[in-house]
Amino acid sequence: MPQERIYDLAVIGGGVNGCGIARDASGRGLDVVLCEQGDLAQGTSSASTKLIHGGLRYLEYYEFALVRKALIEREVLLRAAPHIIHPLRFVLPHHKALRPAWLLRLGLFLYDHLGGRKILPGTKVLDLTQGEIGAPLLDVFRKGFEYSDCWVDDARLVVLNAMDARDKGAEILVRSTCVSAHREANLWSVIVEDADTGERREILAKTLVNAAGPWVEHVIESIPAVHRERKHIRLVRGSHIVAPRLFDHDRAYIFQNEDGRIFFAIPYQNDFTLIGTTDEDHQGGLDKITITDDEVRYLCAAATRYFNNAPKVEDVVWSYSGVRPLYDDGASAAHAATRDFVLKLDEGNGAGQAPLLNIFGGKITTYRKLAEAVLAKLSPYIPTSNAGWTKTAALPGGDFPVSGVDDLAHSIVEKYSFVDQAWADRLARAYGTRVWRVLGAAKSLDDLGEMFGATLSETEVVYLIEHEWARTADDILWRRTKLGLRLNSYEKAKLGGWIQKYRQKNLSAAE
Repeated sequence: MPQERIYDLAVIGGGVNGCGIARDASGRGLDVVLCEQGDLAQGTSSASTKLIHGGLRYLEYYEFALVRKALIEREVLLRAAPHIIHPLRFVLPHHKALRPAWLLRLGLFLYDHLGGRKILPGTKVLDLTQGEIGAPLLDVFRKGFEYSDCWVDDARLVVLNAMDARDKGAEILVRSTCVSAHREANLWSVIVEDADTGERREILAKTLVNAAGPWVEHVIESIPAVHRERKHIRLVRGSHIVAPRLFDHDRAYIFQNEDGRIFFAIPYQNDFTLIGTTDEDHQGGLDKITITDDEVRYLCAAATRYFNNAPKVEDVVWSYSGVRPLYDDGASAAHAATRDFVLKLDEGNGAGQAPLLNIFGGKITTYRKLAEAVLAKLSPYIPTSNAGWTKTAALPGGDFPVSGVDDLAHSIVEKYSFVDQAWADRLARAYGTRVWRVLGAAKSLDDLGEMFGATLSETEVVYLIEHEWARTADDILWRRTKLGLRLNSYEKAKLGGWIQKYRQKNLSAAE
């Protein structure tokens, strides 16, 4: 079995935390390898509510430190990736039978001032009997509040972190399962298996980070001579439904539910509305997480308590579910469990043993802070003279002003006259300034090769395969883009067949 160099850090897990850690570490000059058993962001990190937010409801559980940390991160991430992250105003109707108005005002006051807000506008009171914002709602809702958070393309956030890590020297191994890991003197020996070829490879590393998300305890249990404390993880399933657009304006809604939970209705991909999430303790397997019929009915029923034209079960065009690996803080209800992260260091028997760092919990908004905390925790074992750097660094494609995405889209139309405005908007919001690498020297539509539907071209598909680790139609349609909502079954099958032929051709050429 061929042995490669000794890495400073090996990371298990290609979600937002794992890729964020790989990016931060490689940017500090460390030698990093990351392995992911599936596609990047294939699990929890592509199944979020697509928000960069402080978590207004966490104030009720006195999680002030977490909310402050997340609120500060909103604008840090917005500056880093203005193509995939953008400001979003949220409307909170006052429900007289639930939380009192004074409590909502207090919470929103804290929300406005805890995080040192500079870019995002503050809260204002709304008269819901006037204008387009109140029009979709039942007449009983006459007063509301509007505040700011941000929307994010979660799966692309993960990929951009992986790309930046690779650009800084990290090795990113997708569809590479960690078969085993054990300490070998003062190093970790990690065996990974390529899902396509079945080939196995040994990786030697000074430190090991378990960022496997819902699989974190599976990884712990597979490693010999690791200290096993009580069960730390609480698996909570969050499910979402997507329905045809329920309202024409660009705001989102946050609603209070009678069971104490909250849920969102968010503009999604121009023509749709995203509704979620649920919070249910997850008891089943982790291989394929799907929404239950009860969860679909729950979300539709919740929407009927607010919207005049709420979606019915038969109106749902797509749904998705993910399992959040929350730290088990003993909270009685799934929706009350902490979203903060906890890092547990295992030093083996001491005396020079290679450390293992297990990650529990966390939320997408604070992934960058988590990565900094991980590097601080591991600094005695892999010292580096380079300090944290990600707070002011753009992610790939994000090197333009926060308000500049529309200008970028116009520039695309000017340079590529065969691209219409809607197409340019999609490309600008997906790739930012890397769009020039996607479209390249194309002078006409014919130069982009085969068109698969919904503006997805052969040129873009090749870019995603060659530069963003895409290997299947699902990788492209549901994670690199959201065009799975727009292609029909024939077009999806055509894309899948084309990708298979392209990859076989390239694998044959490599041999």
